[in-house]
Amino acid sequence: MKLTWLGHGSWRLEIEDQVLLVDPWLDGNPMMADQDAEAAVAGATQILMTHGHFDHTNGVAGLSKKLGLPVNGMVELVSALAEDGAEAGHAYNMGGHVTFGDVRVSLVPACHSSSLAGHGVVGSESGFMVRGEGQTVYFSGDTGIMADMDWMGDYFKPDIGVLCAGGYYTMGMEEAAYAARRYFNFKTVIPQHYRTFDALEQSADALAAGLPGVSVIEPQVMDPIEL
Repeated sequence: MKLTWLGHGSWRLEIEDQVLLVDPWLDGNPMMADQDAEAAVAGATQILMTHGHFDHTNGVAGLSKKLGLPVNGMVELVSALAEDGAEAGHAYNMGGHVTFGDVRVSLVPACHSSSLAGHGVVGSESGFMVRGEGQTVYFSGDTGIMADMDWMGDYFKPDIGVLCAGGYYTMGMEEAAYAARRYFNFKTVIPQHYRTFDALEQSADALAAGLPGVSVIEPQVMDPIEL
C-alpha cells in the first residue's frame, strides 16, 4: 500500500489493483503549486469525495471529465458534480459499501458541513473506510470529534488513521489525538488539513505527543508513504 499526500486534505492511495484519489484538490491548491499534477493522478482509477467545499472540490469535475475518472461519494454531491461535467460513479449514502476490484470503500459519517458553489448544500459531509491488502484506512474527511467514532472504531477497526488535525475548521492536533486514543486503536496516524493556511496548525508535534506508542507520520507533498 502506498499513500501520497497531495497537500491539504487531498490524497493518492495505491491499494490492491486500484489507485484512488481522495478529495483531489489540484486546481488552486497552494501546496501543489510547484508539484507535478500529472504524476499525482497518473494511473488513477477512481475519485472519492468527502464533501463539497472548494478546498476539496475545485477542479474535480474537470479532472474527472478529462481522465474519465468516476466520482464516488454522497449521492447529492456526486449528482451536483455530474451536473458540472464529472463522470458519476457510485452516488451512495451513509452505511453503504462499494467495491473497486479487491478494495471495499465504506461511506461513514463526519461532523462538518457540505456545500458546493452553484449548488448550495450537497448532502451530508462524510469520511471513508477503505479496506484492502489486509488493512483498513480511515479517511476522516473534515470533522470534529463525534460520538459516531465509537462504533466506527469498534466495527471497522482501522489500522491507519488519516485525520484532519489543523484546527479552526476541523478538530486540531490535540483533539485528533484524543479521538484516536478514545475511539480507535491505530497503528499509524497521519495528519491532514493542516499547514495550508495561516489559520491552520503548522506542526503535528501535539498529535505525536498525544499518541505515545503510535507511529505518527508527518506527510510531505508528493513523497509516498509505504504502509
